[in-house]
Amino acid sequence: MQRGLPMQPTVVLLREGTDTSQGNPQLLSNISACLAIAQTLSSTLGPRGMDKLIVNERGEAQITNDGATILKLLDIVHPAARTLVDIARAQDAEIGDGTTSVVLLAAQLLKEIRGYIEEGVSPHIIMKGFRQATKLAIERVKELQVTVDKSDPEAFRSLLLKCASTSMSSKLIHSEKPFFSKMVVDAIECLDPEDLDESLIGVKKVAGGGLQDSLLVQGVAFKKTFTYAGAEQQPKHFNDPLILCLNVELELKAEKDNAEVRVEAVSDYQAIVDAEWEIIYRKLQAIEKTGAKVVLSKLPIGDLATQWFADRDIFCAGRVAAGDLRRVVQATGGAIQSTCSDISREHLGTCSVFEERQIGGDRYNILEGCPKAKTCTLILRGGAEQFIEEVERSLHDALMVVKRAIKNGEVVAGGGAIEMELSAHIRKHALTIPGKLQLIIAAFAKALEIIPRQICDNAGLDSTDILNKLRMKHATDGKWFGVDVDGPTGIRDNMEAFVWEPSLVKVNAISSASEAACLILSVDETIRNPQSQQQGPGPKAPPGTAQRALRGRGRGMGRR
Repeated sequence: MQRGLPMQPTVVLLREGTDTSQGNPQLLSNISACLAIAQTLSSTLGPRGMDKLIVNERGEAQITNDGATILKLLDIVHPAARTLVDIARAQDAEIGDGTTSVVLLAAQLLKEIRGYIEEGVSPHIIMKGFRQATKLAIERVKELQVTVDKSDPEAFRSLLLKCASTSMSSKLIHSEKPFFSKMVVDAIECLDPEDLDESLIGVKKVAGGGLQDSLLVQGVAFKKTFTYAGAEQQPKHFNDPLILCLNVELELKAEKDNAEVRVEAVSDYQAIVDAEWEIIYRKLQAIEKTGAKVVLSKLPIGDLATQWFADRDIFCAGRVAAGDLRRVVQATGGAIQSTCSDISREHLGTCSVFEERQIGGDRYNILEGCPKAKTCTLILRGGAEQFIEEVERSLHDALMVVKRAIKNGEVVAGGGAIEMELSAHIRKHALTIPGKLQLIIAAFAKALEIIPRQICDNAGLDSTDILNKLRMKHATDGKWFGVDVDGPTGIRDNMEAFVWEPSLVKVNAISSASEAACLILSVDETIRNPQSQQQGPGPKAPPGTAQRALRGRGRGMGRR
């Protein structure tokens, strides 16, 4: 009689309760999660995009239509969907604009090939097709991009204004595009043309007033710091003053704060107090000898020093924010001093005008006409706090776009024009490829049409009709035709209409979206440990510990 085969023992590799999902259902689930995110963002795209109001757990509300900001504020827990959050953040950090486009494009790529996944096409073939199509798209952008002549400053400035204006067309401030475009270009032109460090553009928000009350200070402005009574006697306006920036505390400290001193007689105590006063007076006299008329310090300046400076017609401000002090040094020259001795003329900065000015409900110290001004300050006005914050985000996108346009100098037409041209080019190329790759590359071409389609949908236009018109134009010779949300036909030559974007925005968006789609397609299993998701799991206490602790606490109370 044949003996039965011995049963194989079950090998448990993972902790009990671990959730594992794998195979095609898992892949399709990841795609659905990414599409859900894209659906949230889709209505914010384009010049007629809507805004989102997001309220956090503390009840603070933010109104925005910036893709990266929305994804940062949403608490997304799905592991695959967080890939889209990462590409939006990367696009925001690297380019500054196109964050919504990159997420919509990645999700649409996944949507177009979902049917092929269900039919059993290998994800590796799809990834190969995507990479080929991405390469084709980037090569085509580089062929089409228009290089701007930087030799004519007027023409180049005009290009920068158009790029800034296009970036703002989908934002809350689109009604004030000419005003803010000029402000953004002037701000970037203040910076050092070699490195264009946008962190040297200070942004201050003052509630109240209208948008047109916003102003650009060609220098540094910072809010009046905490001051003592003597500050009101100090002069508030100087022409060509010497400016001293310190990292020194000019304040008497109470003895108990620093050390314990034991003395035998009152005279000994008086000697210690006198020594302290002597030290601070020595510092103040050293500062006066430098000839500085404006003294700014990162550390506190006390009431004694404030009154002393007021008696000698010197302006002082303590507790100046580190970022503001860095920009003052950058603009006026000089250096931050950590001691009051050996300060010479080269350590001091200067500017043509220093004044304290009332802006809205706040007072601001403003330094203008700085000799080494590689910095500037935007002072934004507006009604609600959320509104001013959204204006700041919109200007950040515009500043980054102008910076990229200066560094690269190549532009393409916006408004869905470049996407339609790439779609037509890739679709034509797909017909020359045999096998499954043809379908994948054609799906990539179709996915690119999501940008013009969504712009039409958000503007209330007939997207099918306009896309058909655009396909016909791009099949002939209308390579720069895109969506026109205002005109009667719905399409126009966006290069002639000056809807321009740096080509780098598009190259980065297409390559990031393709990489994210390939990454999500390469995942076929998710392993989740449920215990790590519990709030603050800690080691289990031995049995009876709680009872012993309670008994001990009861005995202690009885003794008291």
